[in-house]
Amino acid sequence: MAEVEKMAEELNPFKIAQKQLDMCAEKLKLEPAVHQFLREPMRTLIVSIPVKMDNGETKVFTGFRVQYNDARGPTKGGIRFHPEETLDTVKALAAWMTWKCAVVNIPYGGGKGGVICDPKKMSKRELEQLSRGYVRAIAQIIGDEKDIPAPDVYTTPEIMAWMTDEFSKIKQYNVPGVFTGKPLIIGGSAGRGDATARGGTYCIREAAKVLKLNLKGATVAIQGFGNAGQFAAKILSEEYGCKIIAVSDSKGGIYSEKGLEFSKVLEHKEKTGSVMDFKGAKNITNQELLEMECDILVPAALENQITAKNAGKIKAKIVAELANGPTTPEADEILYKNKVFVIPDFLCNAGGVTVSYFEWVQNINGYYWTEKEVHEKLDRIMTEAFYSVYEMSQKEKVHMRLAAYMVAVKRVADAVKTRGWV
Repeated sequence: MAEVEKMAEELNPFKIAQKQLDMCAEKLKLEPAVHQFLREPMRTLIVSIPVKMDNGETKVFTGFRVQYNDARGPTKGGIRFHPEETLDTVKALAAWMTWKCAVVNIPYGGGKGGVICDPKKMSKRELEQLSRGYVRAIAQIIGDEKDIPAPDVYTTPEIMAWMTDEFSKIKQYNVPGVFTGKPLIIGGSAGRGDATARGGTYCIREAAKVLKLNLKGATVAIQGFGNAGQFAAKILSEEYGCKIIAVSDSKGGIYSEKGLEFSKVLEHKEKTGSVMDFKGAKNITNQELLEMECDILVPAALENQITAKNAGKIKAKIVAELANGPTTPEADEILYKNKVFVIPDFLCNAGGVTVSYFEWVQNINGYYWTEKEVHEKLDRIMTEAFYSVYEMSQKEKVHMRLAAYMVAVKRVADAVKTRGWV
């Protein structure tokens, strides 16, 4: 029993987030009070949301909103609808959002939200009622100058539209800047759809330069074929000439030495609900995908995929983390020792929040940019962030995650101290 509890604690995302911060605080020689202040969220709200279901029964859902730190600006972070959502997961993601916004140097703090529900088992009407109910429950603490939520796991632009509408009804005027990731017709930004993956590919491009790896023909394995994974496959193959040799989803994966054609795999997944059994490819497990011989491994699924158990078997030259928290701290050390170049999650997947920031800026100013302008601005921010982290890793002789933490935590700690909070 004690062993099971110890293992659960090791994989608890918030404990991992705190452990990563602790390692960084030691390196930065942070004052104890600042370190202690940054270890916990500033605000945590737990809400109950009653929803009248289609069968006439009323079901009460539990929701969360965590505002981790707002020293650098309003808090920012997605909302997840997931049957296994926990407060600790939301707290960890809010912490990572704080460091993510700081590492790319945009004027936000970090937040996150979630509701324990299974959207796959809910009708569109039930989902809309839940979405609007969640907004009513958290309305007092959000706003375009306070906390700006966005889509995350199992939430969509349509859900953001409902939420924006509900908040605007409460305020009795249109507030487009309170949610990002909205449809274009009501103030969404061009370039938002593939922003997370595109930001990650800019980081991959720069990592390849540093490692002198030619991306044309470089082999890529992608774990997770959702939004980020799909766009990563599309951009890496079509714009950089990489060869996608393996992809997977929650049901399993497929592998082809000759390479997989993105559009055909996507068509197959849309038709059958999984990438599995794709003609001309071999079915593989998610574990086999992670451990296969390839140049670039892209974990784009869930937390804790690369652990102390399998880190020694990772053969990729670059691990580009599009998922949140796919690598445990113990695994980080093993990968670093084995000279695997890891682009840490809160740098690699910061393209999403960066374009969300662009959306908010456009909403507030009422002036909108073209997709080309969005891509150029995103490229500049991601490239600068990559090199600020890479230079820190070289200077301090630490792995890229610790370097990213050092860059980000120092910025947040400096803001906290400059404000005179601690």
